[in-house]
Amino acid sequence: MIQLLRAALHALLLLGLPPLLCGVIVRVKAFVAGRSGPPLLQPYWDLLRLLRKGAVYSRTTTWVFWVAPIVALASSVAAGSVLPLAAPRAPLAFDGDLVLFAYFLGLGRFLMMCGALDTGSSFEGMGASREAAVSALAEPALFLALVTLVVATHQLSLSAIFAHLATTSGANPALWLAAAALAAVVLAENARIPVDDPATHLELTMIHEVMVLDHSGPDLALIEYGSALKLFVTSAVLVGIIAPGALGHPAYVVLGVLGVAAAIGAVESTMARLRLPRVKQFLIGASALSGVALAAELFMQGAG
Repeated sequence: MIQLLRAALHALLLLGLPPLLCGVIVRVKAFVAGRSGPPLLQPYWDLLRLLRKGAVYSRTTTWVFWVAPIVALASSVAAGSVLPLAAPRAPLAFDGDLVLFAYFLGLGRFLMMCGALDTGSSFEGMGASREAAVSALAEPALFLALVTLVVATHQLSLSAIFAHLATTSGANPALWLAAAALAAVVLAENARIPVDDPATHLELTMIHEVMVLDHSGPDLALIEYGSALKLFVTSAVLVGIIAPGALGHPAYVVLGVLGVAAAIGAVESTMARLRLPRVKQFLIGASALSGVALAAELFMQGAG
């Protein structure tokens, strides 16, 4: 019975909370700009509005176009199922699940790129090409940070890793470096400033937004909801490193991911989007930071 309740609470957090993060980001940006801003729950109403509309499909598209939003959403849900949100052990925890977590994120991005290319539009093809470049530059930082966690805890499961971190006393500089690299990955994976601007309409700078221009109605709702889910799960991983012991406790998870959302809003209020060459340098720097974190952890264990 307790397991069922924990699974239900896990599903409630994973499926119900993500749109609120988008609302927090918008509210923080409005507060910094001195505006009242939209209601905190506006993302929920936007999703309902899109679900009530019809979808329009071009005759040049194939099944890839309409299946891409479904797979993108499903991959984000699957990635969240290997995270310990409401209990110390995730519903689908197993040794090596951290690799599957990363590949679930990559699968959703890959299908979205395929959907953009399926339209036959050179404009959306440009966005897909940029998205592929960002992904290729962000993945080394993500994997090196995950390897740092494995080396630091000697565990191969995200649930075991975060449970071990909760029992470890003292500050670990390598983990803080890994957390800084993961923070950059969170911004890149979720198309946030300074890597991308989700609110832009300038054709020459759009990345994620240009890939979803032809989607409408329920398909666009699935994309927006899947993006919010990805923001939630990547923020949860960051919270698990910054605040050891937070994952597995629902109240701490909520506070942690809302804090990350507020931090993203603050970053977007104080920074401008980087030029594309600078985005490359930003992500390469994140990968280098993850590499330094891994080297530092190996050095400390060798010295110990």
